[in-house]
Amino acid sequence: MKALRKKLMHSAADPEPRPETAQVPVAVHGGIDPAELERLGLDARELVDFSVNTNPFGPAPEVRKVLEDVPLDRYPDPDASAFRQALAESFGASSAEILAGNGASELIWLVALTFLNRGDRVMILGPTYGEYARAAAIMGATVTTLSAQPDDDFAIHPDQVYRALRRLRPKVVFLCNPNNPTGTFLEPETIVFWARKFPGTMFVVDEAYLGFANWRAGGVSPRWENETPHRGLTLPARQNVLRLRSMTKDLGLAGLRLGYALAPQEVIGWLARVRPPWSVNALAQAAGIEALRRGDYYRDCLTLLATAKAEVVAGLNTLSYQPAPSALPFFLLPVGNGEAFRLALLKKCILVRDGASFGLPEFVRIAARRPEDNARLLAALAEVPHAG
Repeated sequence: MKALRKKLMHSAADPEPRPETAQVPVAVHGGIDPAELERLGLDARELVDFSVNTNPFGPAPEVRKVLEDVPLDRYPDPDASAFRQALAESFGASSAEILAGNGASELIWLVALTFLNRGDRVMILGPTYGEYARAAAIMGATVTTLSAQPDDDFAIHPDQVYRALRRLRPKVVFLCNPNNPTGTFLEPETIVFWARKFPGTMFVVDEAYLGFANWRAGGVSPRWENETPHRGLTLPARQNVLRLRSMTKDLGLAGLRLGYALAPQEVIGWLARVRPPWSVNALAQAAGIEALRRGDYYRDCLTLLATAKAEVVAGLNTLSYQPAPSALPFFLLPVGNGEAFRLALLKKCILVRDGASFGLPEFVRIAARRPEDNARLLAALAEVPHAG
């Protein structure tokens, strides 16, 4: 009997993953890589990180304070009810139209789990965030990327997108608006037009950086004069429009991971069915609620950041660099060889984002920071050769 059991064990096939797993692209994101710093003998405490698109002034002091009172020995509310209600009151919407997530990235994966089958067509407006393609690939979808071009200032041409929609008839469209890494902004009316013309397509509009777009050097843009971060609706509710928001960027909560989806109640219900339990921890929920109360603080931060970005761009122009136009505090910079350029700066304890993962190896992406950090960047760039 033992010999038979042993023979059966050896003849059984080893467990194998789903075939789609092998097709999932490798994840490449900005931020500090501790292993790389160790190889180079660098101290992370001395590093200035221009590779991440977050609020460099950090969360409001009251947000940090409220975390002290969060009980760590209790499970978080699985529905994030209080957080969703705070958002609903801010938007004048129903909490049933809001789903909290572990950052916008979790919500992107929930979209793929909910809507995509093997062989479905997905269209992505690029160059853009890599998680859209990864989430689609794990479900076996066929991805087509319609990419804007550097020699056209990465402009999105609605007529070209419309023709691609008519040809492909995709199940899902992912578009980041304003876009990462290009900083381009597409008028909401254009997205609504596409959604009306193609009701069978789910348009997933990632608005993770929308808060940054509301501000300019010297103050808030006139069109957003009465707004604070995470207030106001940019798109009307439609059954085939799903909007994603992140509170890790403009509100400075990257370490806590917090985002939310906005859509009609039925769509939110579908996403909720495939959501992992307790995906939004108690600290994130408490921080999100408090951050929504501190609009004045964040408004001041983003105004300062817009001014800092304008100063960085002016300094780069003085050094004969030509940053690509961007409506956001971050921008693409042509440097010839992005990988070599990044490494040269890293050795000076300055981190920028290599554009290769966006399909832009001749670019780096830089996000403006505090004035003293920006001055350090410009001083280092004066010593780094470039071919941009």
